[in-house]
Amino acid sequence: MLKLHIEMDAKLTDLEGRSRRENIRIHGVKEGSEDDAPSMVGFVERLLRHKLELPESAEVRVERVHRALVPKPPPNAAPRSIVAKMASYRTKEEILKLAWQKHGFEYLGNKVNLDHDYAPEVLKQRKEYAEVKSVLKEKKIRFQTPFPAKMRVFYPEGPVLYGSVEEAASDLAKRGFPVTVIKCPETIMEQIRHLMWHTTRKTRGQMSKDRTQDYKEKLQAFRRQEQE
Repeated sequence: MLKLHIEMDAKLTDLEGRSRRENIRIHGVKEGSEDDAPSMVGFVERLLRHKLELPESAEVRVERVHRALVPKPPPNAAPRSIVAKMASYRTKEEILKLAWQKHGFEYLGNKVNLDHDYAPEVLKQRKEYAEVKSVLKEKKIRFQTPFPAKMRVFYPEGPVLYGSVEEAASDLAKRGFPVTVIKCPETIMEQIRHLMWHTTRKTRGQMSKDRTQDYKEKLQAFRRQEQE
């Protein structure tokens, strides 16, 4: 059962990631900046071309654009991000590379940054590296975070690639860095409890009561099997 849940979660995350393959997420553009533009698509195309100083010959074709699908924030709050689907994966990668080289740009007094449009599960996993990243930045040690949620750290003696935040935190702690060691679930029951909590948290507000009850019943059945 545990293996099935893990495989299904991985497949769903992979499918969602593929559907976002050509997307760029733009953070920091003030709410309403696009109101005077003829279209949201045209606004984003002009913004990218002008702020990234792209030549006229460069292709910047956006197919669809929308603000993040959450309620509009109050005036002084951070603006919703903009999700733009580019015409091709290659165009998207070239624009992101250029934006990262420039470390973003200023627009109407706000710092604007571009990134991949990660699936929620991948984004959650990447955010778990926050403490590790903070420690590495403080120690001025270069690192990268390859897709989907890995970390490559460039130590003086050579680079090391970690497959999870648990692995990264554990190794950094052994090297003497002040990080919190995250314990991986060891027993089958711990893994199931972790998976159930993770799934419920991930879909909070979306998962129906029937599905929640289904998970509880499966856990109870598993416990009965252990006792028999």
